[in-house]
Amino acid sequence: MMEENTQRGDSLGTIARPSSLRIGGNYKSTLSGRSGPRGSPSFRRVHSGRTPRKEGRAGGGLLQLFRSSRLVYWLLLITLWAYLGFYVQSRWAHGDNGDNVVGFGNSPTDDKSVSVHDETRHLIANESSLSNKTEAIVSPAKKGHAVLTSKAALSRHSGPTRKNRRPARKLQGKVRSKPKPKPAVVEEDDLEQQELNIPSENSTYGLIVGPFHSLEDRILDWSPEKRSGTCDRKGDFARLVWSRRFVLIFHELSMTGAPLSMMELATELLSCGATVSAVVLSKKGGLMPELTRRRIKVLEDKADFSFKTAMKADLVIAGSAVCASWIDQYMEHFPAGGSQVVWWIMENRKEYFDRAKPVLNRVKMVLFLSEIQSNQWLTWCKEESIKLRYAPTVIPLSVNDELSFVAGIPCSLNTPTSSPERMMEKKKLLRETVRKEMGLTDADMLLISLSSINPGKGQLLLLESVVMVMEEESRQEVLKVKLAAAAGNKKENSTARGVDSRSSFTSGSRSQSRGSSKKSSKKLRKKQHPRLSTIANEGSRTSDSTIRRRALSVNVGKHKQVLKMLIGSVGSKSNKVHYVEEMLNFTSHHLNLSSSLLWTLATTRVASLYSAADAYIINSQGMGETFGRVTIEAMAFGLPVLGTDAGGTKEIVRHNETGLLHPPGHPGVEQLAQNIQYFLRNPSERVRMGMQGRKVVEEMYLKRQMYRKFALLLSRCMR
Repeated sequence: MMEENTQRGDSLGTIARPSSLRIGGNYKSTLSGRSGPRGSPSFRRVHSGRTPRKEGRAGGGLLQLFRSSRLVYWLLLITLWAYLGFYVQSRWAHGDNGDNVVGFGNSPTDDKSVSVHDETRHLIANESSLSNKTEAIVSPAKKGHAVLTSKAALSRHSGPTRKNRRPARKLQGKVRSKPKPKPAVVEEDDLEQQELNIPSENSTYGLIVGPFHSLEDRILDWSPEKRSGTCDRKGDFARLVWSRRFVLIFHELSMTGAPLSMMELATELLSCGATVSAVVLSKKGGLMPELTRRRIKVLEDKADFSFKTAMKADLVIAGSAVCASWIDQYMEHFPAGGSQVVWWIMENRKEYFDRAKPVLNRVKMVLFLSEIQSNQWLTWCKEESIKLRYAPTVIPLSVNDELSFVAGIPCSLNTPTSSPERMMEKKKLLRETVRKEMGLTDADMLLISLSSINPGKGQLLLLESVVMVMEEESRQEVLKVKLAAAAGNKKENSTARGVDSRSSFTSGSRSQSRGSSKKSSKKLRKKQHPRLSTIANEGSRTSDSTIRRRALSVNVGKHKQVLKMLIGSVGSKSNKVHYVEEMLNFTSHHLNLSSSLLWTLATTRVASLYSAADAYIINSQGMGETFGRVTIEAMAFGLPVLGTDAGGTKEIVRHNETGLLHPPGHPGVEQLAQNIQYFLRNPSERVRMGMQGRKVVEEMYLKRQMYRKFALLLSRCMR
């Protein structure tokens, strides 16, 4: 019966089959929750806590995928951590140790840490002085002098003594950290030997002022990025140097005309898209930090490696006659190398010609700074029967954009917020602030001379002229006081005689006694010394020292021009020690000069000094200055120039129009003194000549004029 019922179908003929159930009451649909045939629902036990098998398998697959992904996440994290570690280590290595290229890859240095002598600007002690990063000491050399030497040269990386050594702790269960590497040791030969004698006492030699780097940055809102000039991309110069390779030869890194000009040329080439490598024959000087800031690569090797680099370059530019030895060796390694060498000679003395003449006729092109220099070298070549491959080219120097910007002359650094008009206002504020730092008043006339200190620059003769002016001014003051005293005493005598005549009406006895006293005074006057009688006739019985004191008291409260003199560049490699000693000895014998004499350290930041000055003096001797870069810089700031009538100075300075000229040598000392005194007594003439000089600079000596000439040269040399 049961079998019959089970085999019986429904009304539609469908046979009802028994469901597949497990023994023990564990019911589960074979379709796992899906609809059965013909739309019949699946069977699921009510209140069952178990999930279908396929759902369980699906959930387990996601979990397994997540668990397997954790390994991927850990691998990514470890890879990122390793990358960060290698990146930090690479940055540290390039920041401290550097590449095989000096001055490239390091972080740009700030101008607050520029050089040894910039860090020690207040070295007026006779034993030692301190500095934050670069310490220097002043050791007495001779009486009244001090020689600045680098303390690092005396004791560098000196380790602790045995008494001060502490035993290292044993770290159990911890990994000991790696010891910090020692900073790279700079060889003593690469540092500038600061042999310049710094005055040991202000009361004897005057006062050292500046540099004013931080003051400039604050007032002008400067930064290293803002002080970097930009290239005129549309100009011919940029079009010619784009993607080209250049090698520039520096004979040294001192803060003088030739190295500074080569550094600015390298900066312009880099900003215009060229590749620049620098070969430095002597690293003595203070320009290495500035080269680093401008990202100019300095090759470590100045022999074989530099020769190979020059062979791959499109053009080699040498910046001094001293580079003759490198050019000669380069052409020995690469005989055809002379066809790619352009020689920018910036000296005009016979000894430099003798050094350069063996290779003068083997280079591609020779450049000069002025017509006078070019004519002189051509004359020497004719005497030595030297024929140049091409006619020389004259390319004078220019005022860089940084100084033009501060002077208020339109340049590439101007922005809508720093227009030339706005910069003129800032320059005025800079002038007032710097003069206040120097201790100057509005009544002081400041003359400056920023050339290196050596006989060729004539600073000692300049001091003689300044002393002559001060003595003449002192004599004039004493004469005025004598005349004023004589006029005052005459007035007192006349007043006294009037009182005596009025009193004679009341007392006859007193008038008689007065008459007898007059007779005795006449007898006494006849016995006096002629000089004393003359002073008595003038109504003055005081000594010369009293008259000088009166002269100082008379000038109190009056706006009279007082002469002040600023001399640079203290600490420059080009300074001659024996010449500096002569200057200091001269100053010690003229104590009145110390109250008017200021000194400043060698620096590339000279905008504040030009802003504070009233006139510039370039007293170059012999054949004069080759060109005189400082001359056009001073003229850009509206300063009249007192210069020698020789060399490139007489090409730049127009007598009685942009300045005054005087003969070189001792014959020019008195004439220079007269010119200084003329400026001292005629402030309006200083302003007139200064404005005319500024116009000349804007017409002839700006950067765009210089690089326009360079573009013509490059088009000939790189055909």
